[in-house]
Amino acid sequence: MNSRPTGPVWLVVLAAGLGLLGVWLSGRHSSGASGPLVVYCAHDAVYSEQVLRDFESQSGIPLDIRFDTEATKSLGLVQLIARERNQPQCDVFWNNELLGTLELQQQGLLAPYRGQGWERMPEQFRDPDGHWVGFAARLRVWIVNTRQMTADQESIEQLLEVETSRVAMAMPMFGTTLTHYTVLADRWGLERLQSWHAEMRRRGLREVPGNGVVKDVVAHGTNDCGWTDTDDVFVALDADLPVTQLPVRIDDSTIAIPNSVAIIRGTKRQEQARQLVDYLTCAATELRLARSAARQIPLGEVADAEVPAEVRQLRTWAADAVDLRALLPVRKSVLEWLRTEYAP
Repeated sequence: MNSRPTGPVWLVVLAAGLGLLGVWLSGRHSSGASGPLVVYCAHDAVYSEQVLRDFESQSGIPLDIRFDTEATKSLGLVQLIARERNQPQCDVFWNNELLGTLELQQQGLLAPYRGQGWERMPEQFRDPDGHWVGFAARLRVWIVNTRQMTADQESIEQLLEVETSRVAMAMPMFGTTLTHYTVLADRWGLERLQSWHAEMRRRGLREVPGNGVVKDVVAHGTNDCGWTDTDDVFVALDADLPVTQLPVRIDDSTIAIPNSVAIIRGTKRQEQARQLVDYLTCAATELRLARSAARQIPLGEVADAEVPAEVRQLRTWAADAVDLRALLPVRKSVLEWLRTEYAP
């Protein structure tokens, strides 16, 4: 007698078996037994991708990397991680600034980890509980076309007064310009910042999509000076363009904006994520980024002799940097205002 189920009974058994197989495979994926480590990265791909690929090669841990755009970088990925809170897709977030990372921490979306990299960073550039750690900073600076104006603070202030249209700035809703506006609001008060912003726009301040565009319009003489970051200035200097830089100072403080790295709460690849955090925050990676075209500033202890001369100067400026860790409430107020200011 044939005992094999026939007709509908056989189909039910087959469906049940396939269902159990699907549950098993799903369990394997969610437990981290398969699939790459997913990294959201707001830092420029030209500087960050090879660092991540070298980690992939050295560790044997495959990566799935998602970058963001120049205009909306950092803010776009922060918002994406927040939207995915119930079904996280990201394991590790390499942000190119700090305040957006603080927002994710406040929302409870980051997992604590105090590893070797956390231990080597100054207190100002790490979360006490390890929800994030900063590394490899940039400075906010004035980029000045040396063929068109004298590179000193007095000349810049005069230009702002009489020929504001010769000054360029990235749209302040995103990236490091948003952090810059947050520091201004903290030091000046939001009302003064709003008045200053309105007056600068009335006088013709040139607003462009990103810091890289600020670099371009100043380096090629369309504008005389502008706000940008040190990494963009070095791109122009390496191309032998006629520019120099001065640190932006607000009440004698500079604005040093670290990269930050954090593990997303709920990742099933905890061990692999920790390995990547340690890799990004080690001395070797900070020195690699210091020697790169971006000339990023090491924040942990490194030997001065191993740091390029131009980056040693930046480390001196960064020593005066404002502490950004308490500025998240100010950032929220600034962003709320800017969303109404630039509403379509």
